[in-house]
Amino acid sequence: MEMDVEKRYSIEYKGLKNSTFDFDFEVDDALFTHYESRDIKGGECRVRATMLKNDSQLDFDITIKGSVVCECDRCLEDCSIEIDYAGHLVVRLSDEQGEYDGEVMWLSPAENEVNLTQYIYESIVLSLPYQRVHPEGECNPDMIARFSVVSEEEFEAIESRAEADEKSGITKGDFNKLAALKAQLEGEVEEN
Repeated sequence: MEMDVEKRYSIEYKGLKNSTFDFDFEVDDALFTHYESRDIKGGECRVRATMLKNDSQLDFDITIKGSVVCECDRCLEDCSIEIDYAGHLVVRLSDEQGEYDGEVMWLSPAENEVNLTQYIYESIVLSLPYQRVHPEGECNPDMIARFSVVSEEEFEAIESRAEADEKSGITKGDFNKLAALKAQLEGEVEEN
């Protein structure tokens, strides 16, 4: 049975002397399944968390390297997106609790461990590029053909047909009336 996702990315810091420590984690599909990610279908990343422990806080320098699988914005097929993240997280050990804001986390001094699961997940999601696409030329050509942009000639032909419809007396209002009549007829058919 697979180890609980929350436990996989936790660090027991109680009992450690004030010093610097390195921790390594492997991220796989389980993390993205745990958060029911819509953007990321899966992936494999390596996380290095360097922790500087002192009496009042834990300072983390975190790097994440690897790749995740997302849907290509161009062809809708799966594509691999490289992840190369570097960030800093401060964990304050205090009875006064503040809100986690992505850069500062608060823990009671009575806690034994710090859980980095949410920070790691959010860091991967935030490091995704705005546009997620295959490298040029690697998209599914069949899908690209289906989404092809209308050429200048095709656009002019569509515009001239619309102008001809307007001149013949057919208006947008007529199309709206036809659509309403169609919906009404379909509703009557469903009732019978």
